[in-house]
Amino acid sequence: MSAADGAIAPPGPDAGAARRAERAAALRELPNWRVVLEYDGTDFEGWQVQPGARTVQGTLHEAFARLARGGPVAIFGAGRTDAGVHAEGQVASVRAATRLGADALHRALDALLPRDLAVRSIEPAPAAFHARRDARSKLYRYRLWTGAARSPLRERYALRVRPPLDLAAMERAAAALVGTHDFASFRAAGGAGRSSVRTLARAAWRGELGGELCFEVEGNGFLRHMVRNLVGTLLEVGRGRCSPESIPELLAARDRSRAGPTAPPHGLTLVRVDY
Repeated sequence: MSAADGAIAPPGPDAGAARRAERAAALRELPNWRVVLEYDGTDFEGWQVQPGARTVQGTLHEAFARLARGGPVAIFGAGRTDAGVHAEGQVASVRAATRLGADALHRALDALLPRDLAVRSIEPAPAAFHARRDARSKLYRYRLWTGAARSPLRERYALRVRPPLDLAAMERAAAALVGTHDFASFRAAGGAGRSSVRTLARAAWRGELGGELCFEVEGNGFLRHMVRNLVGTLLEVGRGRCSPESIPELLAARDRSRAGPTAPPHGLTLVRVDY
């Protein structure tokens, strides 16, 4: 403020950082909740809040904001599922200004959330708990329907693929993905920045041809579109367009254009997050 005219000076360059630090400090004083979510991702534009879009994080935030009566709310997800991707066990850490206990909070959220998003469980979490940073592994499942006839009940949750498919070749190719590798060839085109090295503890097919076939993959982290790109590549193997023995070469190439197409999102489900 100027002593001469009493005008308010514009905030200094550190004003924004100071406000953010103040808000973060206030949030740390609020109860921390571990929330396990289930959702049908068909009508969501993914997890992360986006202007003008219906997202899982945004919808959950609206519900907590009503319960907090205008108080601060902060929500962090274990992973950012893409538009159309589902979850059986997405985990979020939520800080919100509410005095409700876990049972009452669960009932209130059930009443506020839409039919395609539900809280499976909610419990108090340690102050330091963070859904993303503390996650140790995630399990994803990609469903295929390989039956001769259409299955209307699976339309939203499984990709229809018509045989023939060489399942034995797909299994050998999946096994070659297990371990610590650079998965740059399976990262969304244009993705860059952080390391593309990930460790997969499991990559395997379950089910049988002529029915439902599932690819299950568990690892310490996943790149954007990584699971869908893996599935698209494994289907190329199953169709005989590349061999299972080409997987190590694809990994070594670190070139997205060398791998298969991106499988559609609706077959993918985040099953579980482990801590």
